[in-house]
Amino acid sequence: MLEKIIKAYDIRGLVKDEITPDFSFSLGVAYAKFLELEREPATIVVGEDMRPSSSPLADAFSDGATSQGMDVIRIGLASTDMLYFASGKLNLPGIMFTASHNPAKYNGMKLCKSGAKPIGQESGLIKIRQLIEEGVPISNRPVGTVRKQDLLTEYVDYLLARFPEKTFTKRKLKVVIDAGNGMAGFTAPAVMEKLKIDLVPMYFELDGNFPNHEANPIEPENLKALQKRVKKEKADIGLAFDGDADRCFLVDENGDLVNPSALTALIAVRELKANPGATIIYNLISSKAVPEVISENGGTALRSRVGHSYIKSLMAESGAVFGGEHSGHFYFGDFWRADSGMLAALYALAELMATSKPLSNLLKPYNRYFSSGEINSKVKDAKKSINLIREKYQGSYQVDELDGLTITADTWWFNLRPSNTEPLLRLNVEANTEKQMAEIRDTVLALI
Repeated sequence: MLEKIIKAYDIRGLVKDEITPDFSFSLGVAYAKFLELEREPATIVVGEDMRPSSSPLADAFSDGATSQGMDVIRIGLASTDMLYFASGKLNLPGIMFTASHNPAKYNGMKLCKSGAKPIGQESGLIKIRQLIEEGVPISNRPVGTVRKQDLLTEYVDYLLARFPEKTFTKRKLKVVIDAGNGMAGFTAPAVMEKLKIDLVPMYFELDGNFPNHEANPIEPENLKALQKRVKKEKADIGLAFDGDADRCFLVDENGDLVNPSALTALIAVRELKANPGATIIYNLISSKAVPEVISENGGTALRSRVGHSYIKSLMAESGAVFGGEHSGHFYFGDFWRADSGMLAALYALAELMATSKPLSNLLKPYNRYFSSGEINSKVKDAKKSINLIREKYQGSYQVDELDGLTITADTWWFNLRPSNTEPLLRLNVEANTEKQMAEIRDTVLALI
């Protein structure tokens, strides 16, 4: 079971059978021991989302951690980026109880060391799993304490302090936000009330059963209500957040979905104005427009594998000020290199307020190519499928295996990589023309 629920970047599984209070208690014990071995501070910050199971799981975890002599600070309801803020600001390790965009029957945990440093498989999850399997001896330290601390106001103030004064008073915008009954329903009102906007809220009621649609904006079906509402309200922009609000997707004034790579490019340009010559990271399924825009604006573009632990690690090594992923994750150097959907949304609003242009025009310079979006295919043997496709293309085109298989030609590229958690291959194709993109996409899908 541990092998099944402890993933590459977090822990996730079914509430009734896998992610139980008993497991959460054991995790609390093992995490406390892991932090002791890593010489981390002896206090853990604990945040939780709105799922009915999150609070009981956080209770059980706190009991496990305090039994090992660790103190616990419960920050209560939080978005994942609010937990990262708490970990960074207090310089303490943390844990967030959430299953992010997964359906209601799931829950899980995201862990970080002090300063919001990520814990993935290689950086701690494998060791924590071993500690759970082997069992941790009873600690001779006194039982730790639990206290509550409300950090919502400090979180909001910290985000807004990243921008020059009067940034959000230049132009009144009409903004539709779809919180998907997730944690943006808790954080967005506190942030947006400080801005010069006319807010149209959608599904702000916190409900871990997700009665309106799944809180997973990467699926086009879950954005339809927002797209419709933006057009109906004649709004300037629509924002959609996932369940734990660490990802943000944009809809323009026409109701069209904004390519996440275009938002990466937009934020990169803003960051390079503030930090001339800085390094910006993009993941390898981002549009090739992203490194082009970074170079054109005097920055250094660094290509990364997909996944937050890889991007954060590369940011730390390179001193990058920003990193963007095509999946809607955006990482900020002055936010402890952590991802924040709300901070990405504020960058988009700041750029929109600084111009009289509509969002679609503002993003036009960054939409240079035609993308397939991510297409999943079920396969019996991912490795065999990738080998077959490599054989078809190697010799004629550039082959790169940083993450899965990337084949690059002069006017197109595609990446094929296996899922970390399911028997799936994920395909992304981009080309100079829509016709060529469709041809490459269909050829590779036929081979798969």
